[in-house]
Amino acid sequence: MEAVHISPFIGYVYPNETIVPWTLLIVVYPYLTGLVAGAFTVSSLYHVFGMERFRPVSHLALLTALSCMVVVPLALLLHLGHPERAFNAMITPHTTSAFAIFGYAASFYVILLMLENWFVFRPHIVRQAQTAKGALGTFYRVLSLGSNDLSDNAMRYDRKWIFALAVIGIPAAHGLHGYVGFVFGSLKARELWSSDLMPAIFLFSAIISGTALLIVIYVLTCRFRKVPIDLACLKGMAYALWGFTMFTLVLEAVEFMSLIYRAREGTEIIVEFLLGPLLVPLILQFGVGSAIPLIVLTLLFVSGAGGRTLVVSVFVSAWLVLLSVLMMRYNVVIGGQEIAKTGHGLIAYIPPLLGREGLLASGVVLFLPFVLLAIVVRFFPPWRTAQPH
Repeated sequence: MEAVHISPFIGYVYPNETIVPWTLLIVVYPYLTGLVAGAFTVSSLYHVFGMERFRPVSHLALLTALSCMVVVPLALLLHLGHPERAFNAMITPHTTSAFAIFGYAASFYVILLMLENWFVFRPHIVRQAQTAKGALGTFYRVLSLGSNDLSDNAMRYDRKWIFALAVIGIPAAHGLHGYVGFVFGSLKARELWSSDLMPAIFLFSAIISGTALLIVIYVLTCRFRKVPIDLACLKGMAYALWGFTMFTLVLEAVEFMSLIYRAREGTEIIVEFLLGPLLVPLILQFGVGSAIPLIVLTLLFVSGAGGRTLVVSVFVSAWLVLLSVLMMRYNVVIGGQEIAKTGHGLIAYIPPLLGREGLLASGVVLFLPFVLLAIVVRFFPPWRTAQPH
């Protein structure tokens, strides 16, 4: 049995609050769902809205979303004391539990992503089924589901399905992550969480994290394959990153001002917490991860820089935004539990290195989608099929 980690505290704290129930895995969980929603949003800009500049990353975005989505439930399963009982939430649903409903939402979205990826990569699957030999050829032939027609009429049919699935997937992806914000925003017992703006903040921060991730992956894969970077595509993602980051910061500022203005019981301890133990994480979130990328991207757009300057600036800004959103998830999930429900005490949570919910395990879960993506792109190369078919 895993040892119980008792967190140090100051002030008046209830005894059961010295054990932080939602730890790093619950930080990783909304972070990965945010990457899913953001990556799918970028893909939809091409498949639904016809923005041609996003074509080079449209299929990569779908594979990224699927790779992250498959791993998302793992964070929750590791967090459970008896993960083998997780399926009970599906066969005996508890409709008042947001986490229980997640099982249905996640299953629906995984199926949707698999279907859209299948239609997008069907031409590649058919060609490989006809040319590949041995086990690989058998794999593609099974995956083709007996559909080998690549005629113009069949391709028009496929495009209709891709469009329909993408349209359905937009509210599904955003609802999937918006509900995570709802889980926190609806908990009135936690002053730092209880906010009507929490779902919107989670949603827009998800879009910027997914966009930033695609920028990083796209630049790295282009360098690795030694192919030129499509600067129009990169700049389009940079514009999206800048706009959604600005809007997310406005929402977070409105939420904080609303909290201070209402001056409810417990507001004083929140301000003390934000200016004390949470100050460094907030600097990482808003200063390093948000303000610097906004300044860099603004100067980049104003100067009209291109070439290597554009690539390096956008790439570094994307890394900082990924850090910002990760810190936002940490500050919300962990920070919300470090304020005592008495309103007169603070808990200091120090994450352990080892254990089921330690830094190492959480890091493995966070890294696993990218290992999966590296494997998947070998079978379904998105850069070969990123052409209209």
